[in-house]
Amino acid sequence: MTTQPPKKTLADLIEVMAALRNPDGGCPWDLKQTFATIAPYTIEEAYEVADAIARGDMADLKDELGDLLLQAVYHARIAEEAGAFAFGDVADAITRKMIRRHPHVFGSPEERAAGAAPGFWDTIKAQERAEKGRIGHEAGLAGPDASGLLDDVPAGLPGLTRAIKLQDKAARVGFDWPDITPVFAKIREEITELEAEVATADRTKTEDEFGDLLFVMANLARHLRLDPEAALRRANQKFVRRFRHIEQRLACDDRTPDQSNLAEMDRLWDEAKAIERGVPAGSQKAR
Repeated sequence: MTTQPPKKTLADLIEVMAALRNPDGGCPWDLKQTFATIAPYTIEEAYEVADAIARGDMADLKDELGDLLLQAVYHARIAEEAGAFAFGDVADAITRKMIRRHPHVFGSPEERAAGAAPGFWDTIKAQERAEKGRIGHEAGLAGPDASGLLDDVPAGLPGLTRAIKLQDKAARVGFDWPDITPVFAKIREEITELEAEVATADRTKTEDEFGDLLFVMANLARHLRLDPEAALRRANQKFVRRFRHIEQRLACDDRTPDQSNLAEMDRLWDEAKAIERGVPAGSQKAR
């Protein structure tokens, strides 16, 4: 019977990253990286985790979670080299935060008995922000706007996700429509304004109006309790699936899309839609 080698651990991964970043014999590519150059990969890996989850691919999810973990180790290593913090500090900070934010699980007997009070998470986060602001102010690091309601919504989030978070924050203090009807009215208003700017050919104003439309569409998703990023990912997948059908049907005639025309590809697109909706093959138009 073959003995399986012992599994590698997080400590092993941290050692591997230290070796890759070692100026004496490390990897030239890894040695050149910075927080800024690695950040796009971090975002990409997070999306690949989400994609594996959406596909229900557990084997792929395991690999993608590993890739995402590598990103955390990578950033921590760069920080350690700068004398800022190490991976152990990251693990310590998040563990303490989770314990602090779950008094109904880790707190006193009285706190555990009380259970999770409505809004407890936001209350604790607000306390943390206030404390962080106090410390920053005492250190001369906090500006006059440091305590703004929307300040802790990261600017680096994907646009639609950040729009939802900004709107949620504002809604908690009453800045929100009471129902979905005025949201649809606002969408129609923004479409009209976008059409007007497109007609002027002013690209800056057109981009502004397009952004306004996306923002209100995110608000619609929020009122419907939908994730706009997930909805768009599904739409992207649908587009890929249907366009692949077009390619496959044309390939039966040894042709590619650039050897077809819009009318034919539109017909094949409708054919793909019909197949997805379970329309019997006999009811589809003959090629």
